[in-house]
Amino acid sequence: MKQMSLNELLTNNLQYVILGLSGMIMLALIVFIDLNRRMISLNKKYTQMMEGMDGSNIETMLLKHIEEVQKVRQETNKLTEKHDKLEQRTNFCLQKIGVVRFNAFDDTGSDLSYAVALLDSTESGVVFSSIFGRNESRCYAKPIINAESTYFLTEEERKALKIAQEKFSR
Repeated sequence: MKQMSLNELLTNNLQYVILGLSGMIMLALIVFIDLNRRMISLNKKYTQMMEGMDGSNIETMLLKHIEEVQKVRQETNKLTEKHDKLEQRTNFCLQKIGVVRFNAFDDTGSDLSYAVALLDSTESGVVFSSIFGRNESRCYAKPIINAESTYFLTEEERKALKIAQEKFSR
């Protein structure tokens, strides 16, 4: 057997070569059609995804969302500032109250005397006391700074102050 040249081999088997090439072209055509069909499907999905519920595209929706987030951030900052101011103010509002009723004199029948402590968050404020007797009554107000007074406090006033201190602590 002689060795055949490539030219002779192709010429002798030309029908088979053309058949093989035609099969490969058909396979490539089928793959191309399938890829084109998938691309059309993906394109439809992409278009749907890029449109919002009201028909606007996703870019417009994102820009609107960013604007809304910025507005919310500004409002949050304003609310934080207001909260801080209110918190500073409430430090000086009455927050702790202590009341003690007592019988100052043996000749009175009930606990008609009292001591009231009114304090803010720094435990500053005032102690009011009233001593009730049959023939006379007396009222006193004593300033409190940091849970102490420069005036003498009676046992009942100290007790009212202690009750107020225990009511609320930060």
